[in-house]
Amino acid sequence: MLDKISVVDDQNGILPMWIGGRKVLAASGKTVDIVNPASGEPIAQSSVAGHAEVDMAVATASATFESRIWRSKTADEKARILWRIADLVELHGAELLEMEISNLGSARYFCQYLVTKAAESFRYYAGWTSKITGQAGDVSSSGVRMFAHTRKQPIGVVGLITPWNFPLMAAAWKIAPALAAGCSIVLKPALETPLSTLRLAELIEEAGVPAGVVNIVTGDAEAGAAIAAHPLIRKISFTGSGVTAKKVVEASAGNLKRLTLELGGKSPLVIFPDADLEKAAQAAASVMFVNSGQACVAGTRLYIHSSIYDEVVERIKAVIQHIKIGDAKDADTMMGPLVSQRHLNRVLELVESGRAQGATIAFGGEPVNRPGYFLPPTLITGATRDMRVMQEEIFGPVVCAQPFDDLDALMPELNASEYGLASYIWSQNTATVERFVEQIEAGNVYVNNGGYMDYGVPFGGFKQSGYGYEHGAVGLEAYLETKAVFSC
Repeated sequence: MLDKISVVDDQNGILPMWIGGRKVLAASGKTVDIVNPASGEPIAQSSVAGHAEVDMAVATASATFESRIWRSKTADEKARILWRIADLVELHGAELLEMEISNLGSARYFCQYLVTKAAESFRYYAGWTSKITGQAGDVSSSGVRMFAHTRKQPIGVVGLITPWNFPLMAAAWKIAPALAAGCSIVLKPALETPLSTLRLAELIEEAGVPAGVVNIVTGDAEAGAAIAAHPLIRKISFTGSGVTAKKVVEASAGNLKRLTLELGGKSPLVIFPDADLEKAAQAAASVMFVNSGQACVAGTRLYIHSSIYDEVVERIKAVIQHIKIGDAKDADTMMGPLVSQRHLNRVLELVESGRAQGATIAFGGEPVNRPGYFLPPTLITGATRDMRVMQEEIFGPVVCAQPFDDLDALMPELNASEYGLASYIWSQNTATVERFVEQIEAGNVYVNNGGYMDYGVPFGGFKQSGYGYEHGAVGLEAYLETKAVFSC
């Protein structure tokens, strides 16, 4: 398998970091196995960064920022290079696809989606390079004759920390706006899924981004902590767990880094009798099998109006019992494994906690008897709001369904979660939808659809789902400083 992974160092078979345009191994010699979740077998060894490698990457990024080698390029030059990155992602799409399949284990159609959306991110932000502008006008103070204007400029060296569930796409949606703004970058992919990110770094330099502007360090929590605390890094964009995010916040206090945090979710999905029940049931089922439920926006708290509860539950069962589970190398596989044995164990422990507290496992709930980390779609009924399965983010193919009668009575329970990332409503009644949209505490609301992501629309969460936004103009603004200039 190693000979098929282009980013592996040919001399010793170890996956190196990418710093200053060259492959770098950890000085400690520390490595970790990169495992194919569908087989449980290693496919590569990854170098694990320590403080020394993080310092090297940050120093390299800082040098490129101070030299202005990237940020001084014209808007047109940046746009052409970002567009070229997108072209190269598509040109090497088959290779990137196989990396995602082998490393993440998700179904082929989903991994193809990740590759497609990665290219889209660079094209979208290529269009923004010429639109980074300030404002101009006279000052408003009485008796003062002065002209004022603002300038936008890149914030500096940024630290990007990406999750394991969307490896290539998450790297692209952080790198693209940072480059469009003119920043230099140190990125740490998740320990489990670094392959496609390292290949992306090579393509970024092939497209024309100068060496050292984008640097990739592979590693564990030590590397992430070193990035979060480093005094030369002025901004962190982190996607991951709330527990880790709190450590990032603490570490960032040393130089008051700007932060964008996209964290977990426990999103409600509410279905009313006037909904298109076939589509609503399909959307509720898709939470379980798309990326094996490993998505922060998954609608895992399912509320079905009591008048249609039994019917919708049976519709969901009918969908998930026909889902083909297996290795994503098979084109007809609909659902792959979870990312690791450790993660599978955690999901199973949460499912079992629901059973122990009195909930019913209506479908699934037991691991698949085959190599790899497979759990079938799991539907839980009879769960109550005080149960762990209704409170904690499971991050697996598990949904808890319960009936309700009245939206106004339900709203306090919907908003009782500590999370507020996404929410879903299925209804044709405009008044019902508007009440839901107004009252729900969530950064993203999906009406009569199973979720959508567009780079032109801001993405972020309420409460402990994080703060700050990615995508759109506001996603670019996060990588910019505003300077006010007064002229007589």
